[in-house]
Formats: sequence, C-alpha cells, structure tokens
Amino acid sequence: MALNAPSPFFHQNRLLRALSPATVPQGLLELHPVALQLKDTLIAPDAPITAVYFPLDGMVSVISTLADGTSLEVGTIGNEGLVGLPCFLQGDRMPFAAVVQVPGVALKLETAAFTQLVEAQECDFAGVLARYTQSWCTQLGQHAVCNRVHRVEARCARWLLQTQDRVSRAEFPLTQEFLAIMLGVRRTSVTDVARQLQQAGLIRYQRGMIQVLDRPGLEAVSCECYGLIAQETTRLLDSV
Repeated sequence: MALNAPSPFFHQNRLLRALSPATVPQGLLELHPVALQLKDTLIAPDAPITAVYFPLDGMVSVISTLADGTSLEVGTIGNEGLVGLPCFLQGDRMPFAAVVQVPGVALKLETAAFTQLVEAQECDFAGVLARYTQSWCTQLGQHAVCNRVHRVEARCARWLLQTQDRVSRAEFPLTQEFLAIMLGVRRTSVTDVARQLQQAGLIRYQRGMIQVLDRPGLEAVSCECYGLIAQETTRLLDSV
C-alpha cells in the first residue's frame, strides 16, 4: 500500500539520516513509502531480491528455517538500516527470509535504482552502507554470543529494548510464536519469561501486545549485548 512522498520521512531512518545533505543523491527521490503488515515476507529464501526497504518505525526479522521446519532468528532490522543488504554486497539473494515482525512503514527502492546509487561517485551512499554493514555484522556476532551464554530472561529484555528503540514507542504487537522464534526457545519458555517480567512490573503483555512500563528496569535485566550493539550502531551511523 503506497503512502505519501518520501522526502519528509528521510530523517526517520538512521542510515538515510547519516548521508551528507550536500551529497544526497537524486535517485533517493525514487524511494516511496509502503506499509509493512505483520508477517509480510519482504525477501524469500534463495529468491532474487527485487527491492530494498528502509524501515521507519517497524521491524523486520531475518529468519533461517532448517530442514526439520525449525525457524530461528538470524538478526533484526529496524530504523537503523535496510532490508536487502546482499544487494550492496554484490549478491542478489540470500538463504534466509526477511519477515515483518512489527508492522510499520518503510521506504522502498527497486534493486536497479539502488545499484545505481551505490555505484554513483558523487555521493557518500556507499560509504554509509559500508558502515551499516559493519554494524550489522556486529549485531550478528553479538547475537551468536548472546544466544550461547546468556539467560533467556536477559535475552528477552535485550530484544524488547532493541524493538522499542526501532519502533520509537512503548507499545507494539508481538505474538508468543514470533518471540519464541526470536529467542530460539519453546513457547512455554516465552510464557514463563513474559510472566516474570510482567510480575516485576517491567512490561505488560496481553492479547499479543507488549507495553514497556519500566525501561530502566528492563535495561538492568538485559545482558551487556544490548548496550554493546547500541553503542556500535551509534558510533557508525550517528557520530560521523
């Protein structure tokens, strides 16, 4: 579903905001806003990537599905980046699915137009994308560490904090099914963790909606991975 003209929305995506105003390429005017609906598949596994997306206030999960049907989250993408990074890395597909996890709005750009912008010499688009790629690699690496050594409760708190940062609001939809995929645990474990966080007064979780009630408290429960990923993203995209 198309929305309005993209220009007023540029500042809502941190990657686009990191571009030098003097070198913002004209090609970015081809961006157009689209509504991201829950469970929309933006990129299918091993299928050609036909467009990239710059989320503004939703969140997308990159999900790997194993041969036995088990689905696990590889990483998440929000208003700090773009969906379709393989196109920047000279690839046209990936073995994972990119699925909308929190509804919102994104700016969409066809792959051909995106490639032209990357190759343009008069702008810093490729440089900003390179810094985002490093940020994305940091997230992937730290998630691997986090999933291996940290408790489910701490990982859940980290994930909720990251989500709130990306959607810029305290309340957002989230099903137990999705959260189980994100954390790589059974749904019963998700129920137990959500109950613990709710009883501690940190969140309210009902009817598929999460509301963060005590962000400092949630940060105290979270593992160190949240801060590390957030700091690296800020260093690479907001401090240049």
